[in-house]
Amino acid sequence: MTTGTTTEATADALMTEVPGIDTSRMPEPLALVIFGASGDLATRKLLPALARHAENGALPRGFAVVGVARSGIGDEGFRDLCAKVEGAEDNAAWQQVIRKFRYVAGDYSDPATFERLAAVLAEVDVEPGAAGNRVYYLATVPDLFGTVARGLAAYKANEPGPGGSFARLVVEKPFGADLDSSRALDDELHECFAEDQIFRIDHYMGKETVQNVLALRFANAIFEPIWNRRYVDHVQVTVAESIGVEHRGNFYERAGALRDIVQNHVMQVLALTLMEPPASLNGNSIRDEKVKLLRSVVVHEAEQEIDRVVRAQYVAGEVGGVAVPGYREEDGVDPASLTETYLAMQLAVDNWRWAGVPVFVRTGKRLRQRETQVAMVFQRPPHLPFAGQLTRDLLPDALTLRIQPDEGITLCFGAKVPGPSFTIRTVAMDFSYSDAFPGGTAEAYERLLLDAMTGDPMLFIRTDEVEQAWQIVAPIQRAFTEGEPPLARYRAGSWGPAEADRLIEASGRMWRNP
Repeated sequence: MTTGTTTEATADALMTEVPGIDTSRMPEPLALVIFGASGDLATRKLLPALARHAENGALPRGFAVVGVARSGIGDEGFRDLCAKVEGAEDNAAWQQVIRKFRYVAGDYSDPATFERLAAVLAEVDVEPGAAGNRVYYLATVPDLFGTVARGLAAYKANEPGPGGSFARLVVEKPFGADLDSSRALDDELHECFAEDQIFRIDHYMGKETVQNVLALRFANAIFEPIWNRRYVDHVQVTVAESIGVEHRGNFYERAGALRDIVQNHVMQVLALTLMEPPASLNGNSIRDEKVKLLRSVVVHEAEQEIDRVVRAQYVAGEVGGVAVPGYREEDGVDPASLTETYLAMQLAVDNWRWAGVPVFVRTGKRLRQRETQVAMVFQRPPHLPFAGQLTRDLLPDALTLRIQPDEGITLCFGAKVPGPSFTIRTVAMDFSYSDAFPGGTAEAYERLLLDAMTGDPMLFIRTDEVEQAWQIVAPIQRAFTEGEPPLARYRAGSWGPAEADRLIEASGRMWRNP
């Protein structure tokens, strides 16, 4: 598989420095085919990201988007849709690019849809000159991934077109509903595409702070020596959302917090944070180390997981001063639902670096505020030569990686309070991306789309990563169905159920609430 190089056709493009985007990596000419082109993901994330790339001169001249969906809006209707997405207004470059966009209407299970698509791809290879290169983005429901892959293979669209050098398939999460369905999906995709053609996307991996974990650890001598069991007491991962299920009640009933967040986002962030140093900063080296870390996570039998997991569901409350309904009152939700909207759990990593260091994870909807962070909580000094009263406000030192919404890093440590007494209190030293790099950082989909188009796999999920993440959560899934662990309740606008507090407090620790 080839990666993108700067082409003669784009040498005169005006390149603008974009935080988080290396605009010197110009993709080769290509056709980006978006299945589900009129849907929510395409219109809210993918097309706006492309509009920003056009504005910054990061798209090759031989570039076209071919939208595929059931609605019969036609070429002009699709171009009109593209012209109205966020970031399109006053974007002359984008308005110019979309004039060559095409659209194919049809059902994904109908061979005629792919026959029409093959004809359109042959046309865009000539004008605007996509040169036989293809990137297929599956912005559809997961149940259709295999159907689309087989449809593409039936017309040899899983191979580069005439004169092309690559054909890639970008797949959105979730990657299956459990371990067995994940394996079945992989088998379906691998019947049509080789593993190095498949780019499994998790938008968390495109966030600046997630990527900055690598820089923080491996570019700074002050952090790497203490990134281990000798200095770290425990690790906390928090993925908190203030919103409810919104319009996704039907989907969330089938998913729950374990499948929606833990199996993908949490495991990816955890792997990057705790993995060993890679041999080099390339896709396979980093993904090798992530897989090794996930394989070190201790997997218990289902009956043992019940004591390490708290599952809960929100009831009516207030978020930001606004009254909100309980989960069972949300649209599309069973009034007697037992689906968890909150999950807290304790994990262990059994390797040389992290043996004996507990990892506490929590995620939930309708919590007090939106916050995603990873906290490395350090051990206390072996001896404090101060009276207890002088250090009552002193917490353990901690390094917190803030992933969203305010991306940055916070270091908490003890400092003397001004005054005649020797009172010590925890203070915070903050690094904020928005302050250090004015102008904003690139959206996750901007980075990931460019990587898919240039063929850089570093931030995408390999098949063995997916399987190992499912191996970790599989016993918990079984415990939910076989062991019937209790379903706690928590008020919307709180930080979760009391049971989650007791889970971590049993080890003599406490959650670090923002």
